[in-house]
Amino acid sequence: MTNTLSPQASTQPGKARPVALVALLSRESGESLIDQIVRSVAARIDDRLLRGGARMPSIRQFAAAHGVSAFTVVASYDKLVARGYLESRRGAGFYVRERPALGPGAAAPGAGQVARLPQERFDTKPIDVVWLVRNMFRQVPHQQMPGTGVLPAEWLDGPMVANALRAVSRQHPGTLLNYGVPHGSLLLRQQLQRKLAELEIGATPEQIVTTAGVTQALDLVAREFLRPGDTVFVDDPAWFLMFGSFAALGAKVVGVPRLADGPDIAQLTQLAAIHRPKLYVINSVLHNPSSTSLSAAKAFQVLRLAEEYDFIIVEDDIYCDLHPGSAVQPATRMAALDQLRRVIYLGGFSKTMAANLRVGYIVTSQERAERLADRKMLTTLTTSDIGERVVYKVLSEGAYRKHADRVRARLDGVRAKTIRQLERLDMTIDVAPTAGMFVWADAGCDTNALTERASAEGLLLAPGSLFSPQQLPSTRMRLNVAAMQDAAVWRFLERELPRGRAAR
Repeated sequence: MTNTLSPQASTQPGKARPVALVALLSRESGESLIDQIVRSVAARIDDRLLRGGARMPSIRQFAAAHGVSAFTVVASYDKLVARGYLESRRGAGFYVRERPALGPGAAAPGAGQVARLPQERFDTKPIDVVWLVRNMFRQVPHQQMPGTGVLPAEWLDGPMVANALRAVSRQHPGTLLNYGVPHGSLLLRQQLQRKLAELEIGATPEQIVTTAGVTQALDLVAREFLRPGDTVFVDDPAWFLMFGSFAALGAKVVGVPRLADGPDIAQLTQLAAIHRPKLYVINSVLHNPSSTSLSAAKAFQVLRLAEEYDFIIVEDDIYCDLHPGSAVQPATRMAALDQLRRVIYLGGFSKTMAANLRVGYIVTSQERAERLADRKMLTTLTTSDIGERVVYKVLSEGAYRKHADRVRARLDGVRAKTIRQLERLDMTIDVAPTAGMFVWADAGCDTNALTERASAEGLLLAPGSLFSPQQLPSTRMRLNVAAMQDAAVWRFLERELPRGRAAR
């Protein structure tokens, strides 16, 4: 006979001791009745007080026994089914799902807790761009990843994003269930128009195309404007992910040496005459990996060369909100000087708001924007309108500006200290940045080998070889000052750096 549970029935055949199915429910606790029921039943299943295969009380029985509505019971059972605790058998009711046996040393998450993913170890050789990107997404503590390219989650404002998400969820359901439009949410594009105006970039909503982050923005631009055999210029060093992306399209990737105030103009002139590039991708503000910014003089020279040699400048400004503003520190954006004639401007919110929202954008001439929106539609149809509405809500409510101020202040609080500690280890930093999250440091040894030793100890470094299109061995590496606060990182560097050993 099937074992049917009731509030007073034993969960194990042959035993008379009653087991309460749900603890006393409270309407004043601040926790919904549904969540209380789910938490209580889940805990009993985790503790093996409710055994697999046991039949749950009917919806009517449960509601009557606990003084709740049938709707509350249905919603609770549905949640338990979705979380793998119950199964629904058509015409027969709800049953406790058989739970898989846990491995040695493993424990089920307690009721109401979020199941945490097991911590992963870093891959070992070969060290290349794919290796670094793959390991940046491992489920390991951020403090163990000084080579990562993002801020720690605790530095971001989760409640701000959660509040915006709740507000969006209360909108008319029809707005949440359909595709967006190829250009992206009009509300967000109108808000971005105001944000761009503060940077002295004039753009209408028709000149803005939303994307799934700056990564997709770069990919769309490359697919639209590059053909096999074309040349694309990048800074050297620069963000590594685009090298392979451009090469996969059949383009030739050429690095332009990056100096403290922008590209080496003499080298850029010579290379442009030889290669006649179609695109030049550049960080004007808070260059990755050095956190330096383009000077106004260099910006004018780059624009002049773009006109002379007929190439498009792709200005990646993903770190825009980590810069304190031109009133505090010099910051020149070529899109503001050029007003989107030869410049395609890219931005996004993955670094300062939430990477998981995957919201970026392209700003360009209206004709190019229409072409890129069509390209986006053919590639991915549309981007997530829900994520874009969340970003719009955050930006329009005014809390984001204060959040960005707090993040910059926190970076300022650790940057100088981190640089001093690196210099005490006899590492060389050509230009000490005054904003941003990155430091481009010379370790005085092959950083690929250093990275291998670090990964064996569960630490992720970003060797300099990956930041150059040539991928040659390098003594440089990129360090994230927000991820340099763990003593284990400093112990490793002190032990492994050759000049650190010599200094002792």
